[in-house]
Amino acid sequence: MPVRIAVLLSAGGTTLQNLIDVIAAGHLDARIVQVVSSNADAYGLVRAAKAGIAASVVTRKEASSRDEFSRRIFDECRRAGADLVCMAGFLQLITIPQDFQLKVMNIHPSLIPAFCGKGFYGHHVHEAVLAMGVKITGCTVHFADNEYDHGPIILQRAVPVLDDDTPDSLAERVFEQEKLAYPEAIRLFAENRLILDGRRVRVLVK
Repeated sequence: MPVRIAVLLSAGGTTLQNLIDVIAAGHLDARIVQVVSSNADAYGLVRAAKAGIAASVVTRKEASSRDEFSRRIFDECRRAGADLVCMAGFLQLITIPQDFQLKVMNIHPSLIPAFCGKGFYGHHVHEAVLAMGVKITGCTVHFADNEYDHGPIILQRAVPVLDDDTPDSLAERVFEQEKLAYPEAIRLFAENRLILDGRRVRVLVK
């Protein structure tokens, strides 16, 4: 059976669109059963509607606490029967309930633990990379926990930082690797090949 995915987003939904396209092309045996946005104006909701995917909005300001906000989000995921929750440009910190431990993934546009944590998202990451003068950056897929960009790392893909890079050009190259990394991590999850050993995620060989 295809793995059933709920996608959490806050803005444009480019990662959602990538997953939609990869699934449609037959490269990932999955079904996106729910999109939850923390922003009623997110273009990702338009992408979901065009693809015929159920979508809902849960905003932080409507909830009295982070725990209530999280409960509302995961209630949507449960109702949809999601096996896996994929954060895709989701900019809110949530509390992950027991029944979704190691069933929530996030993708971050740097090689964690560099350039991550609160305030490091989108172009802020790439601007910091260029300002620091590092030579290699990339993306990281990890299991999410109750801290920003902190959970066990599943896989990473590296990208060279070029002398003439701008935040836009670097973001574009990093995203090309994100488009490969996230579906691969989902595929490994669906095949039950991800084993947690302390903080290390080991990938079982077929």
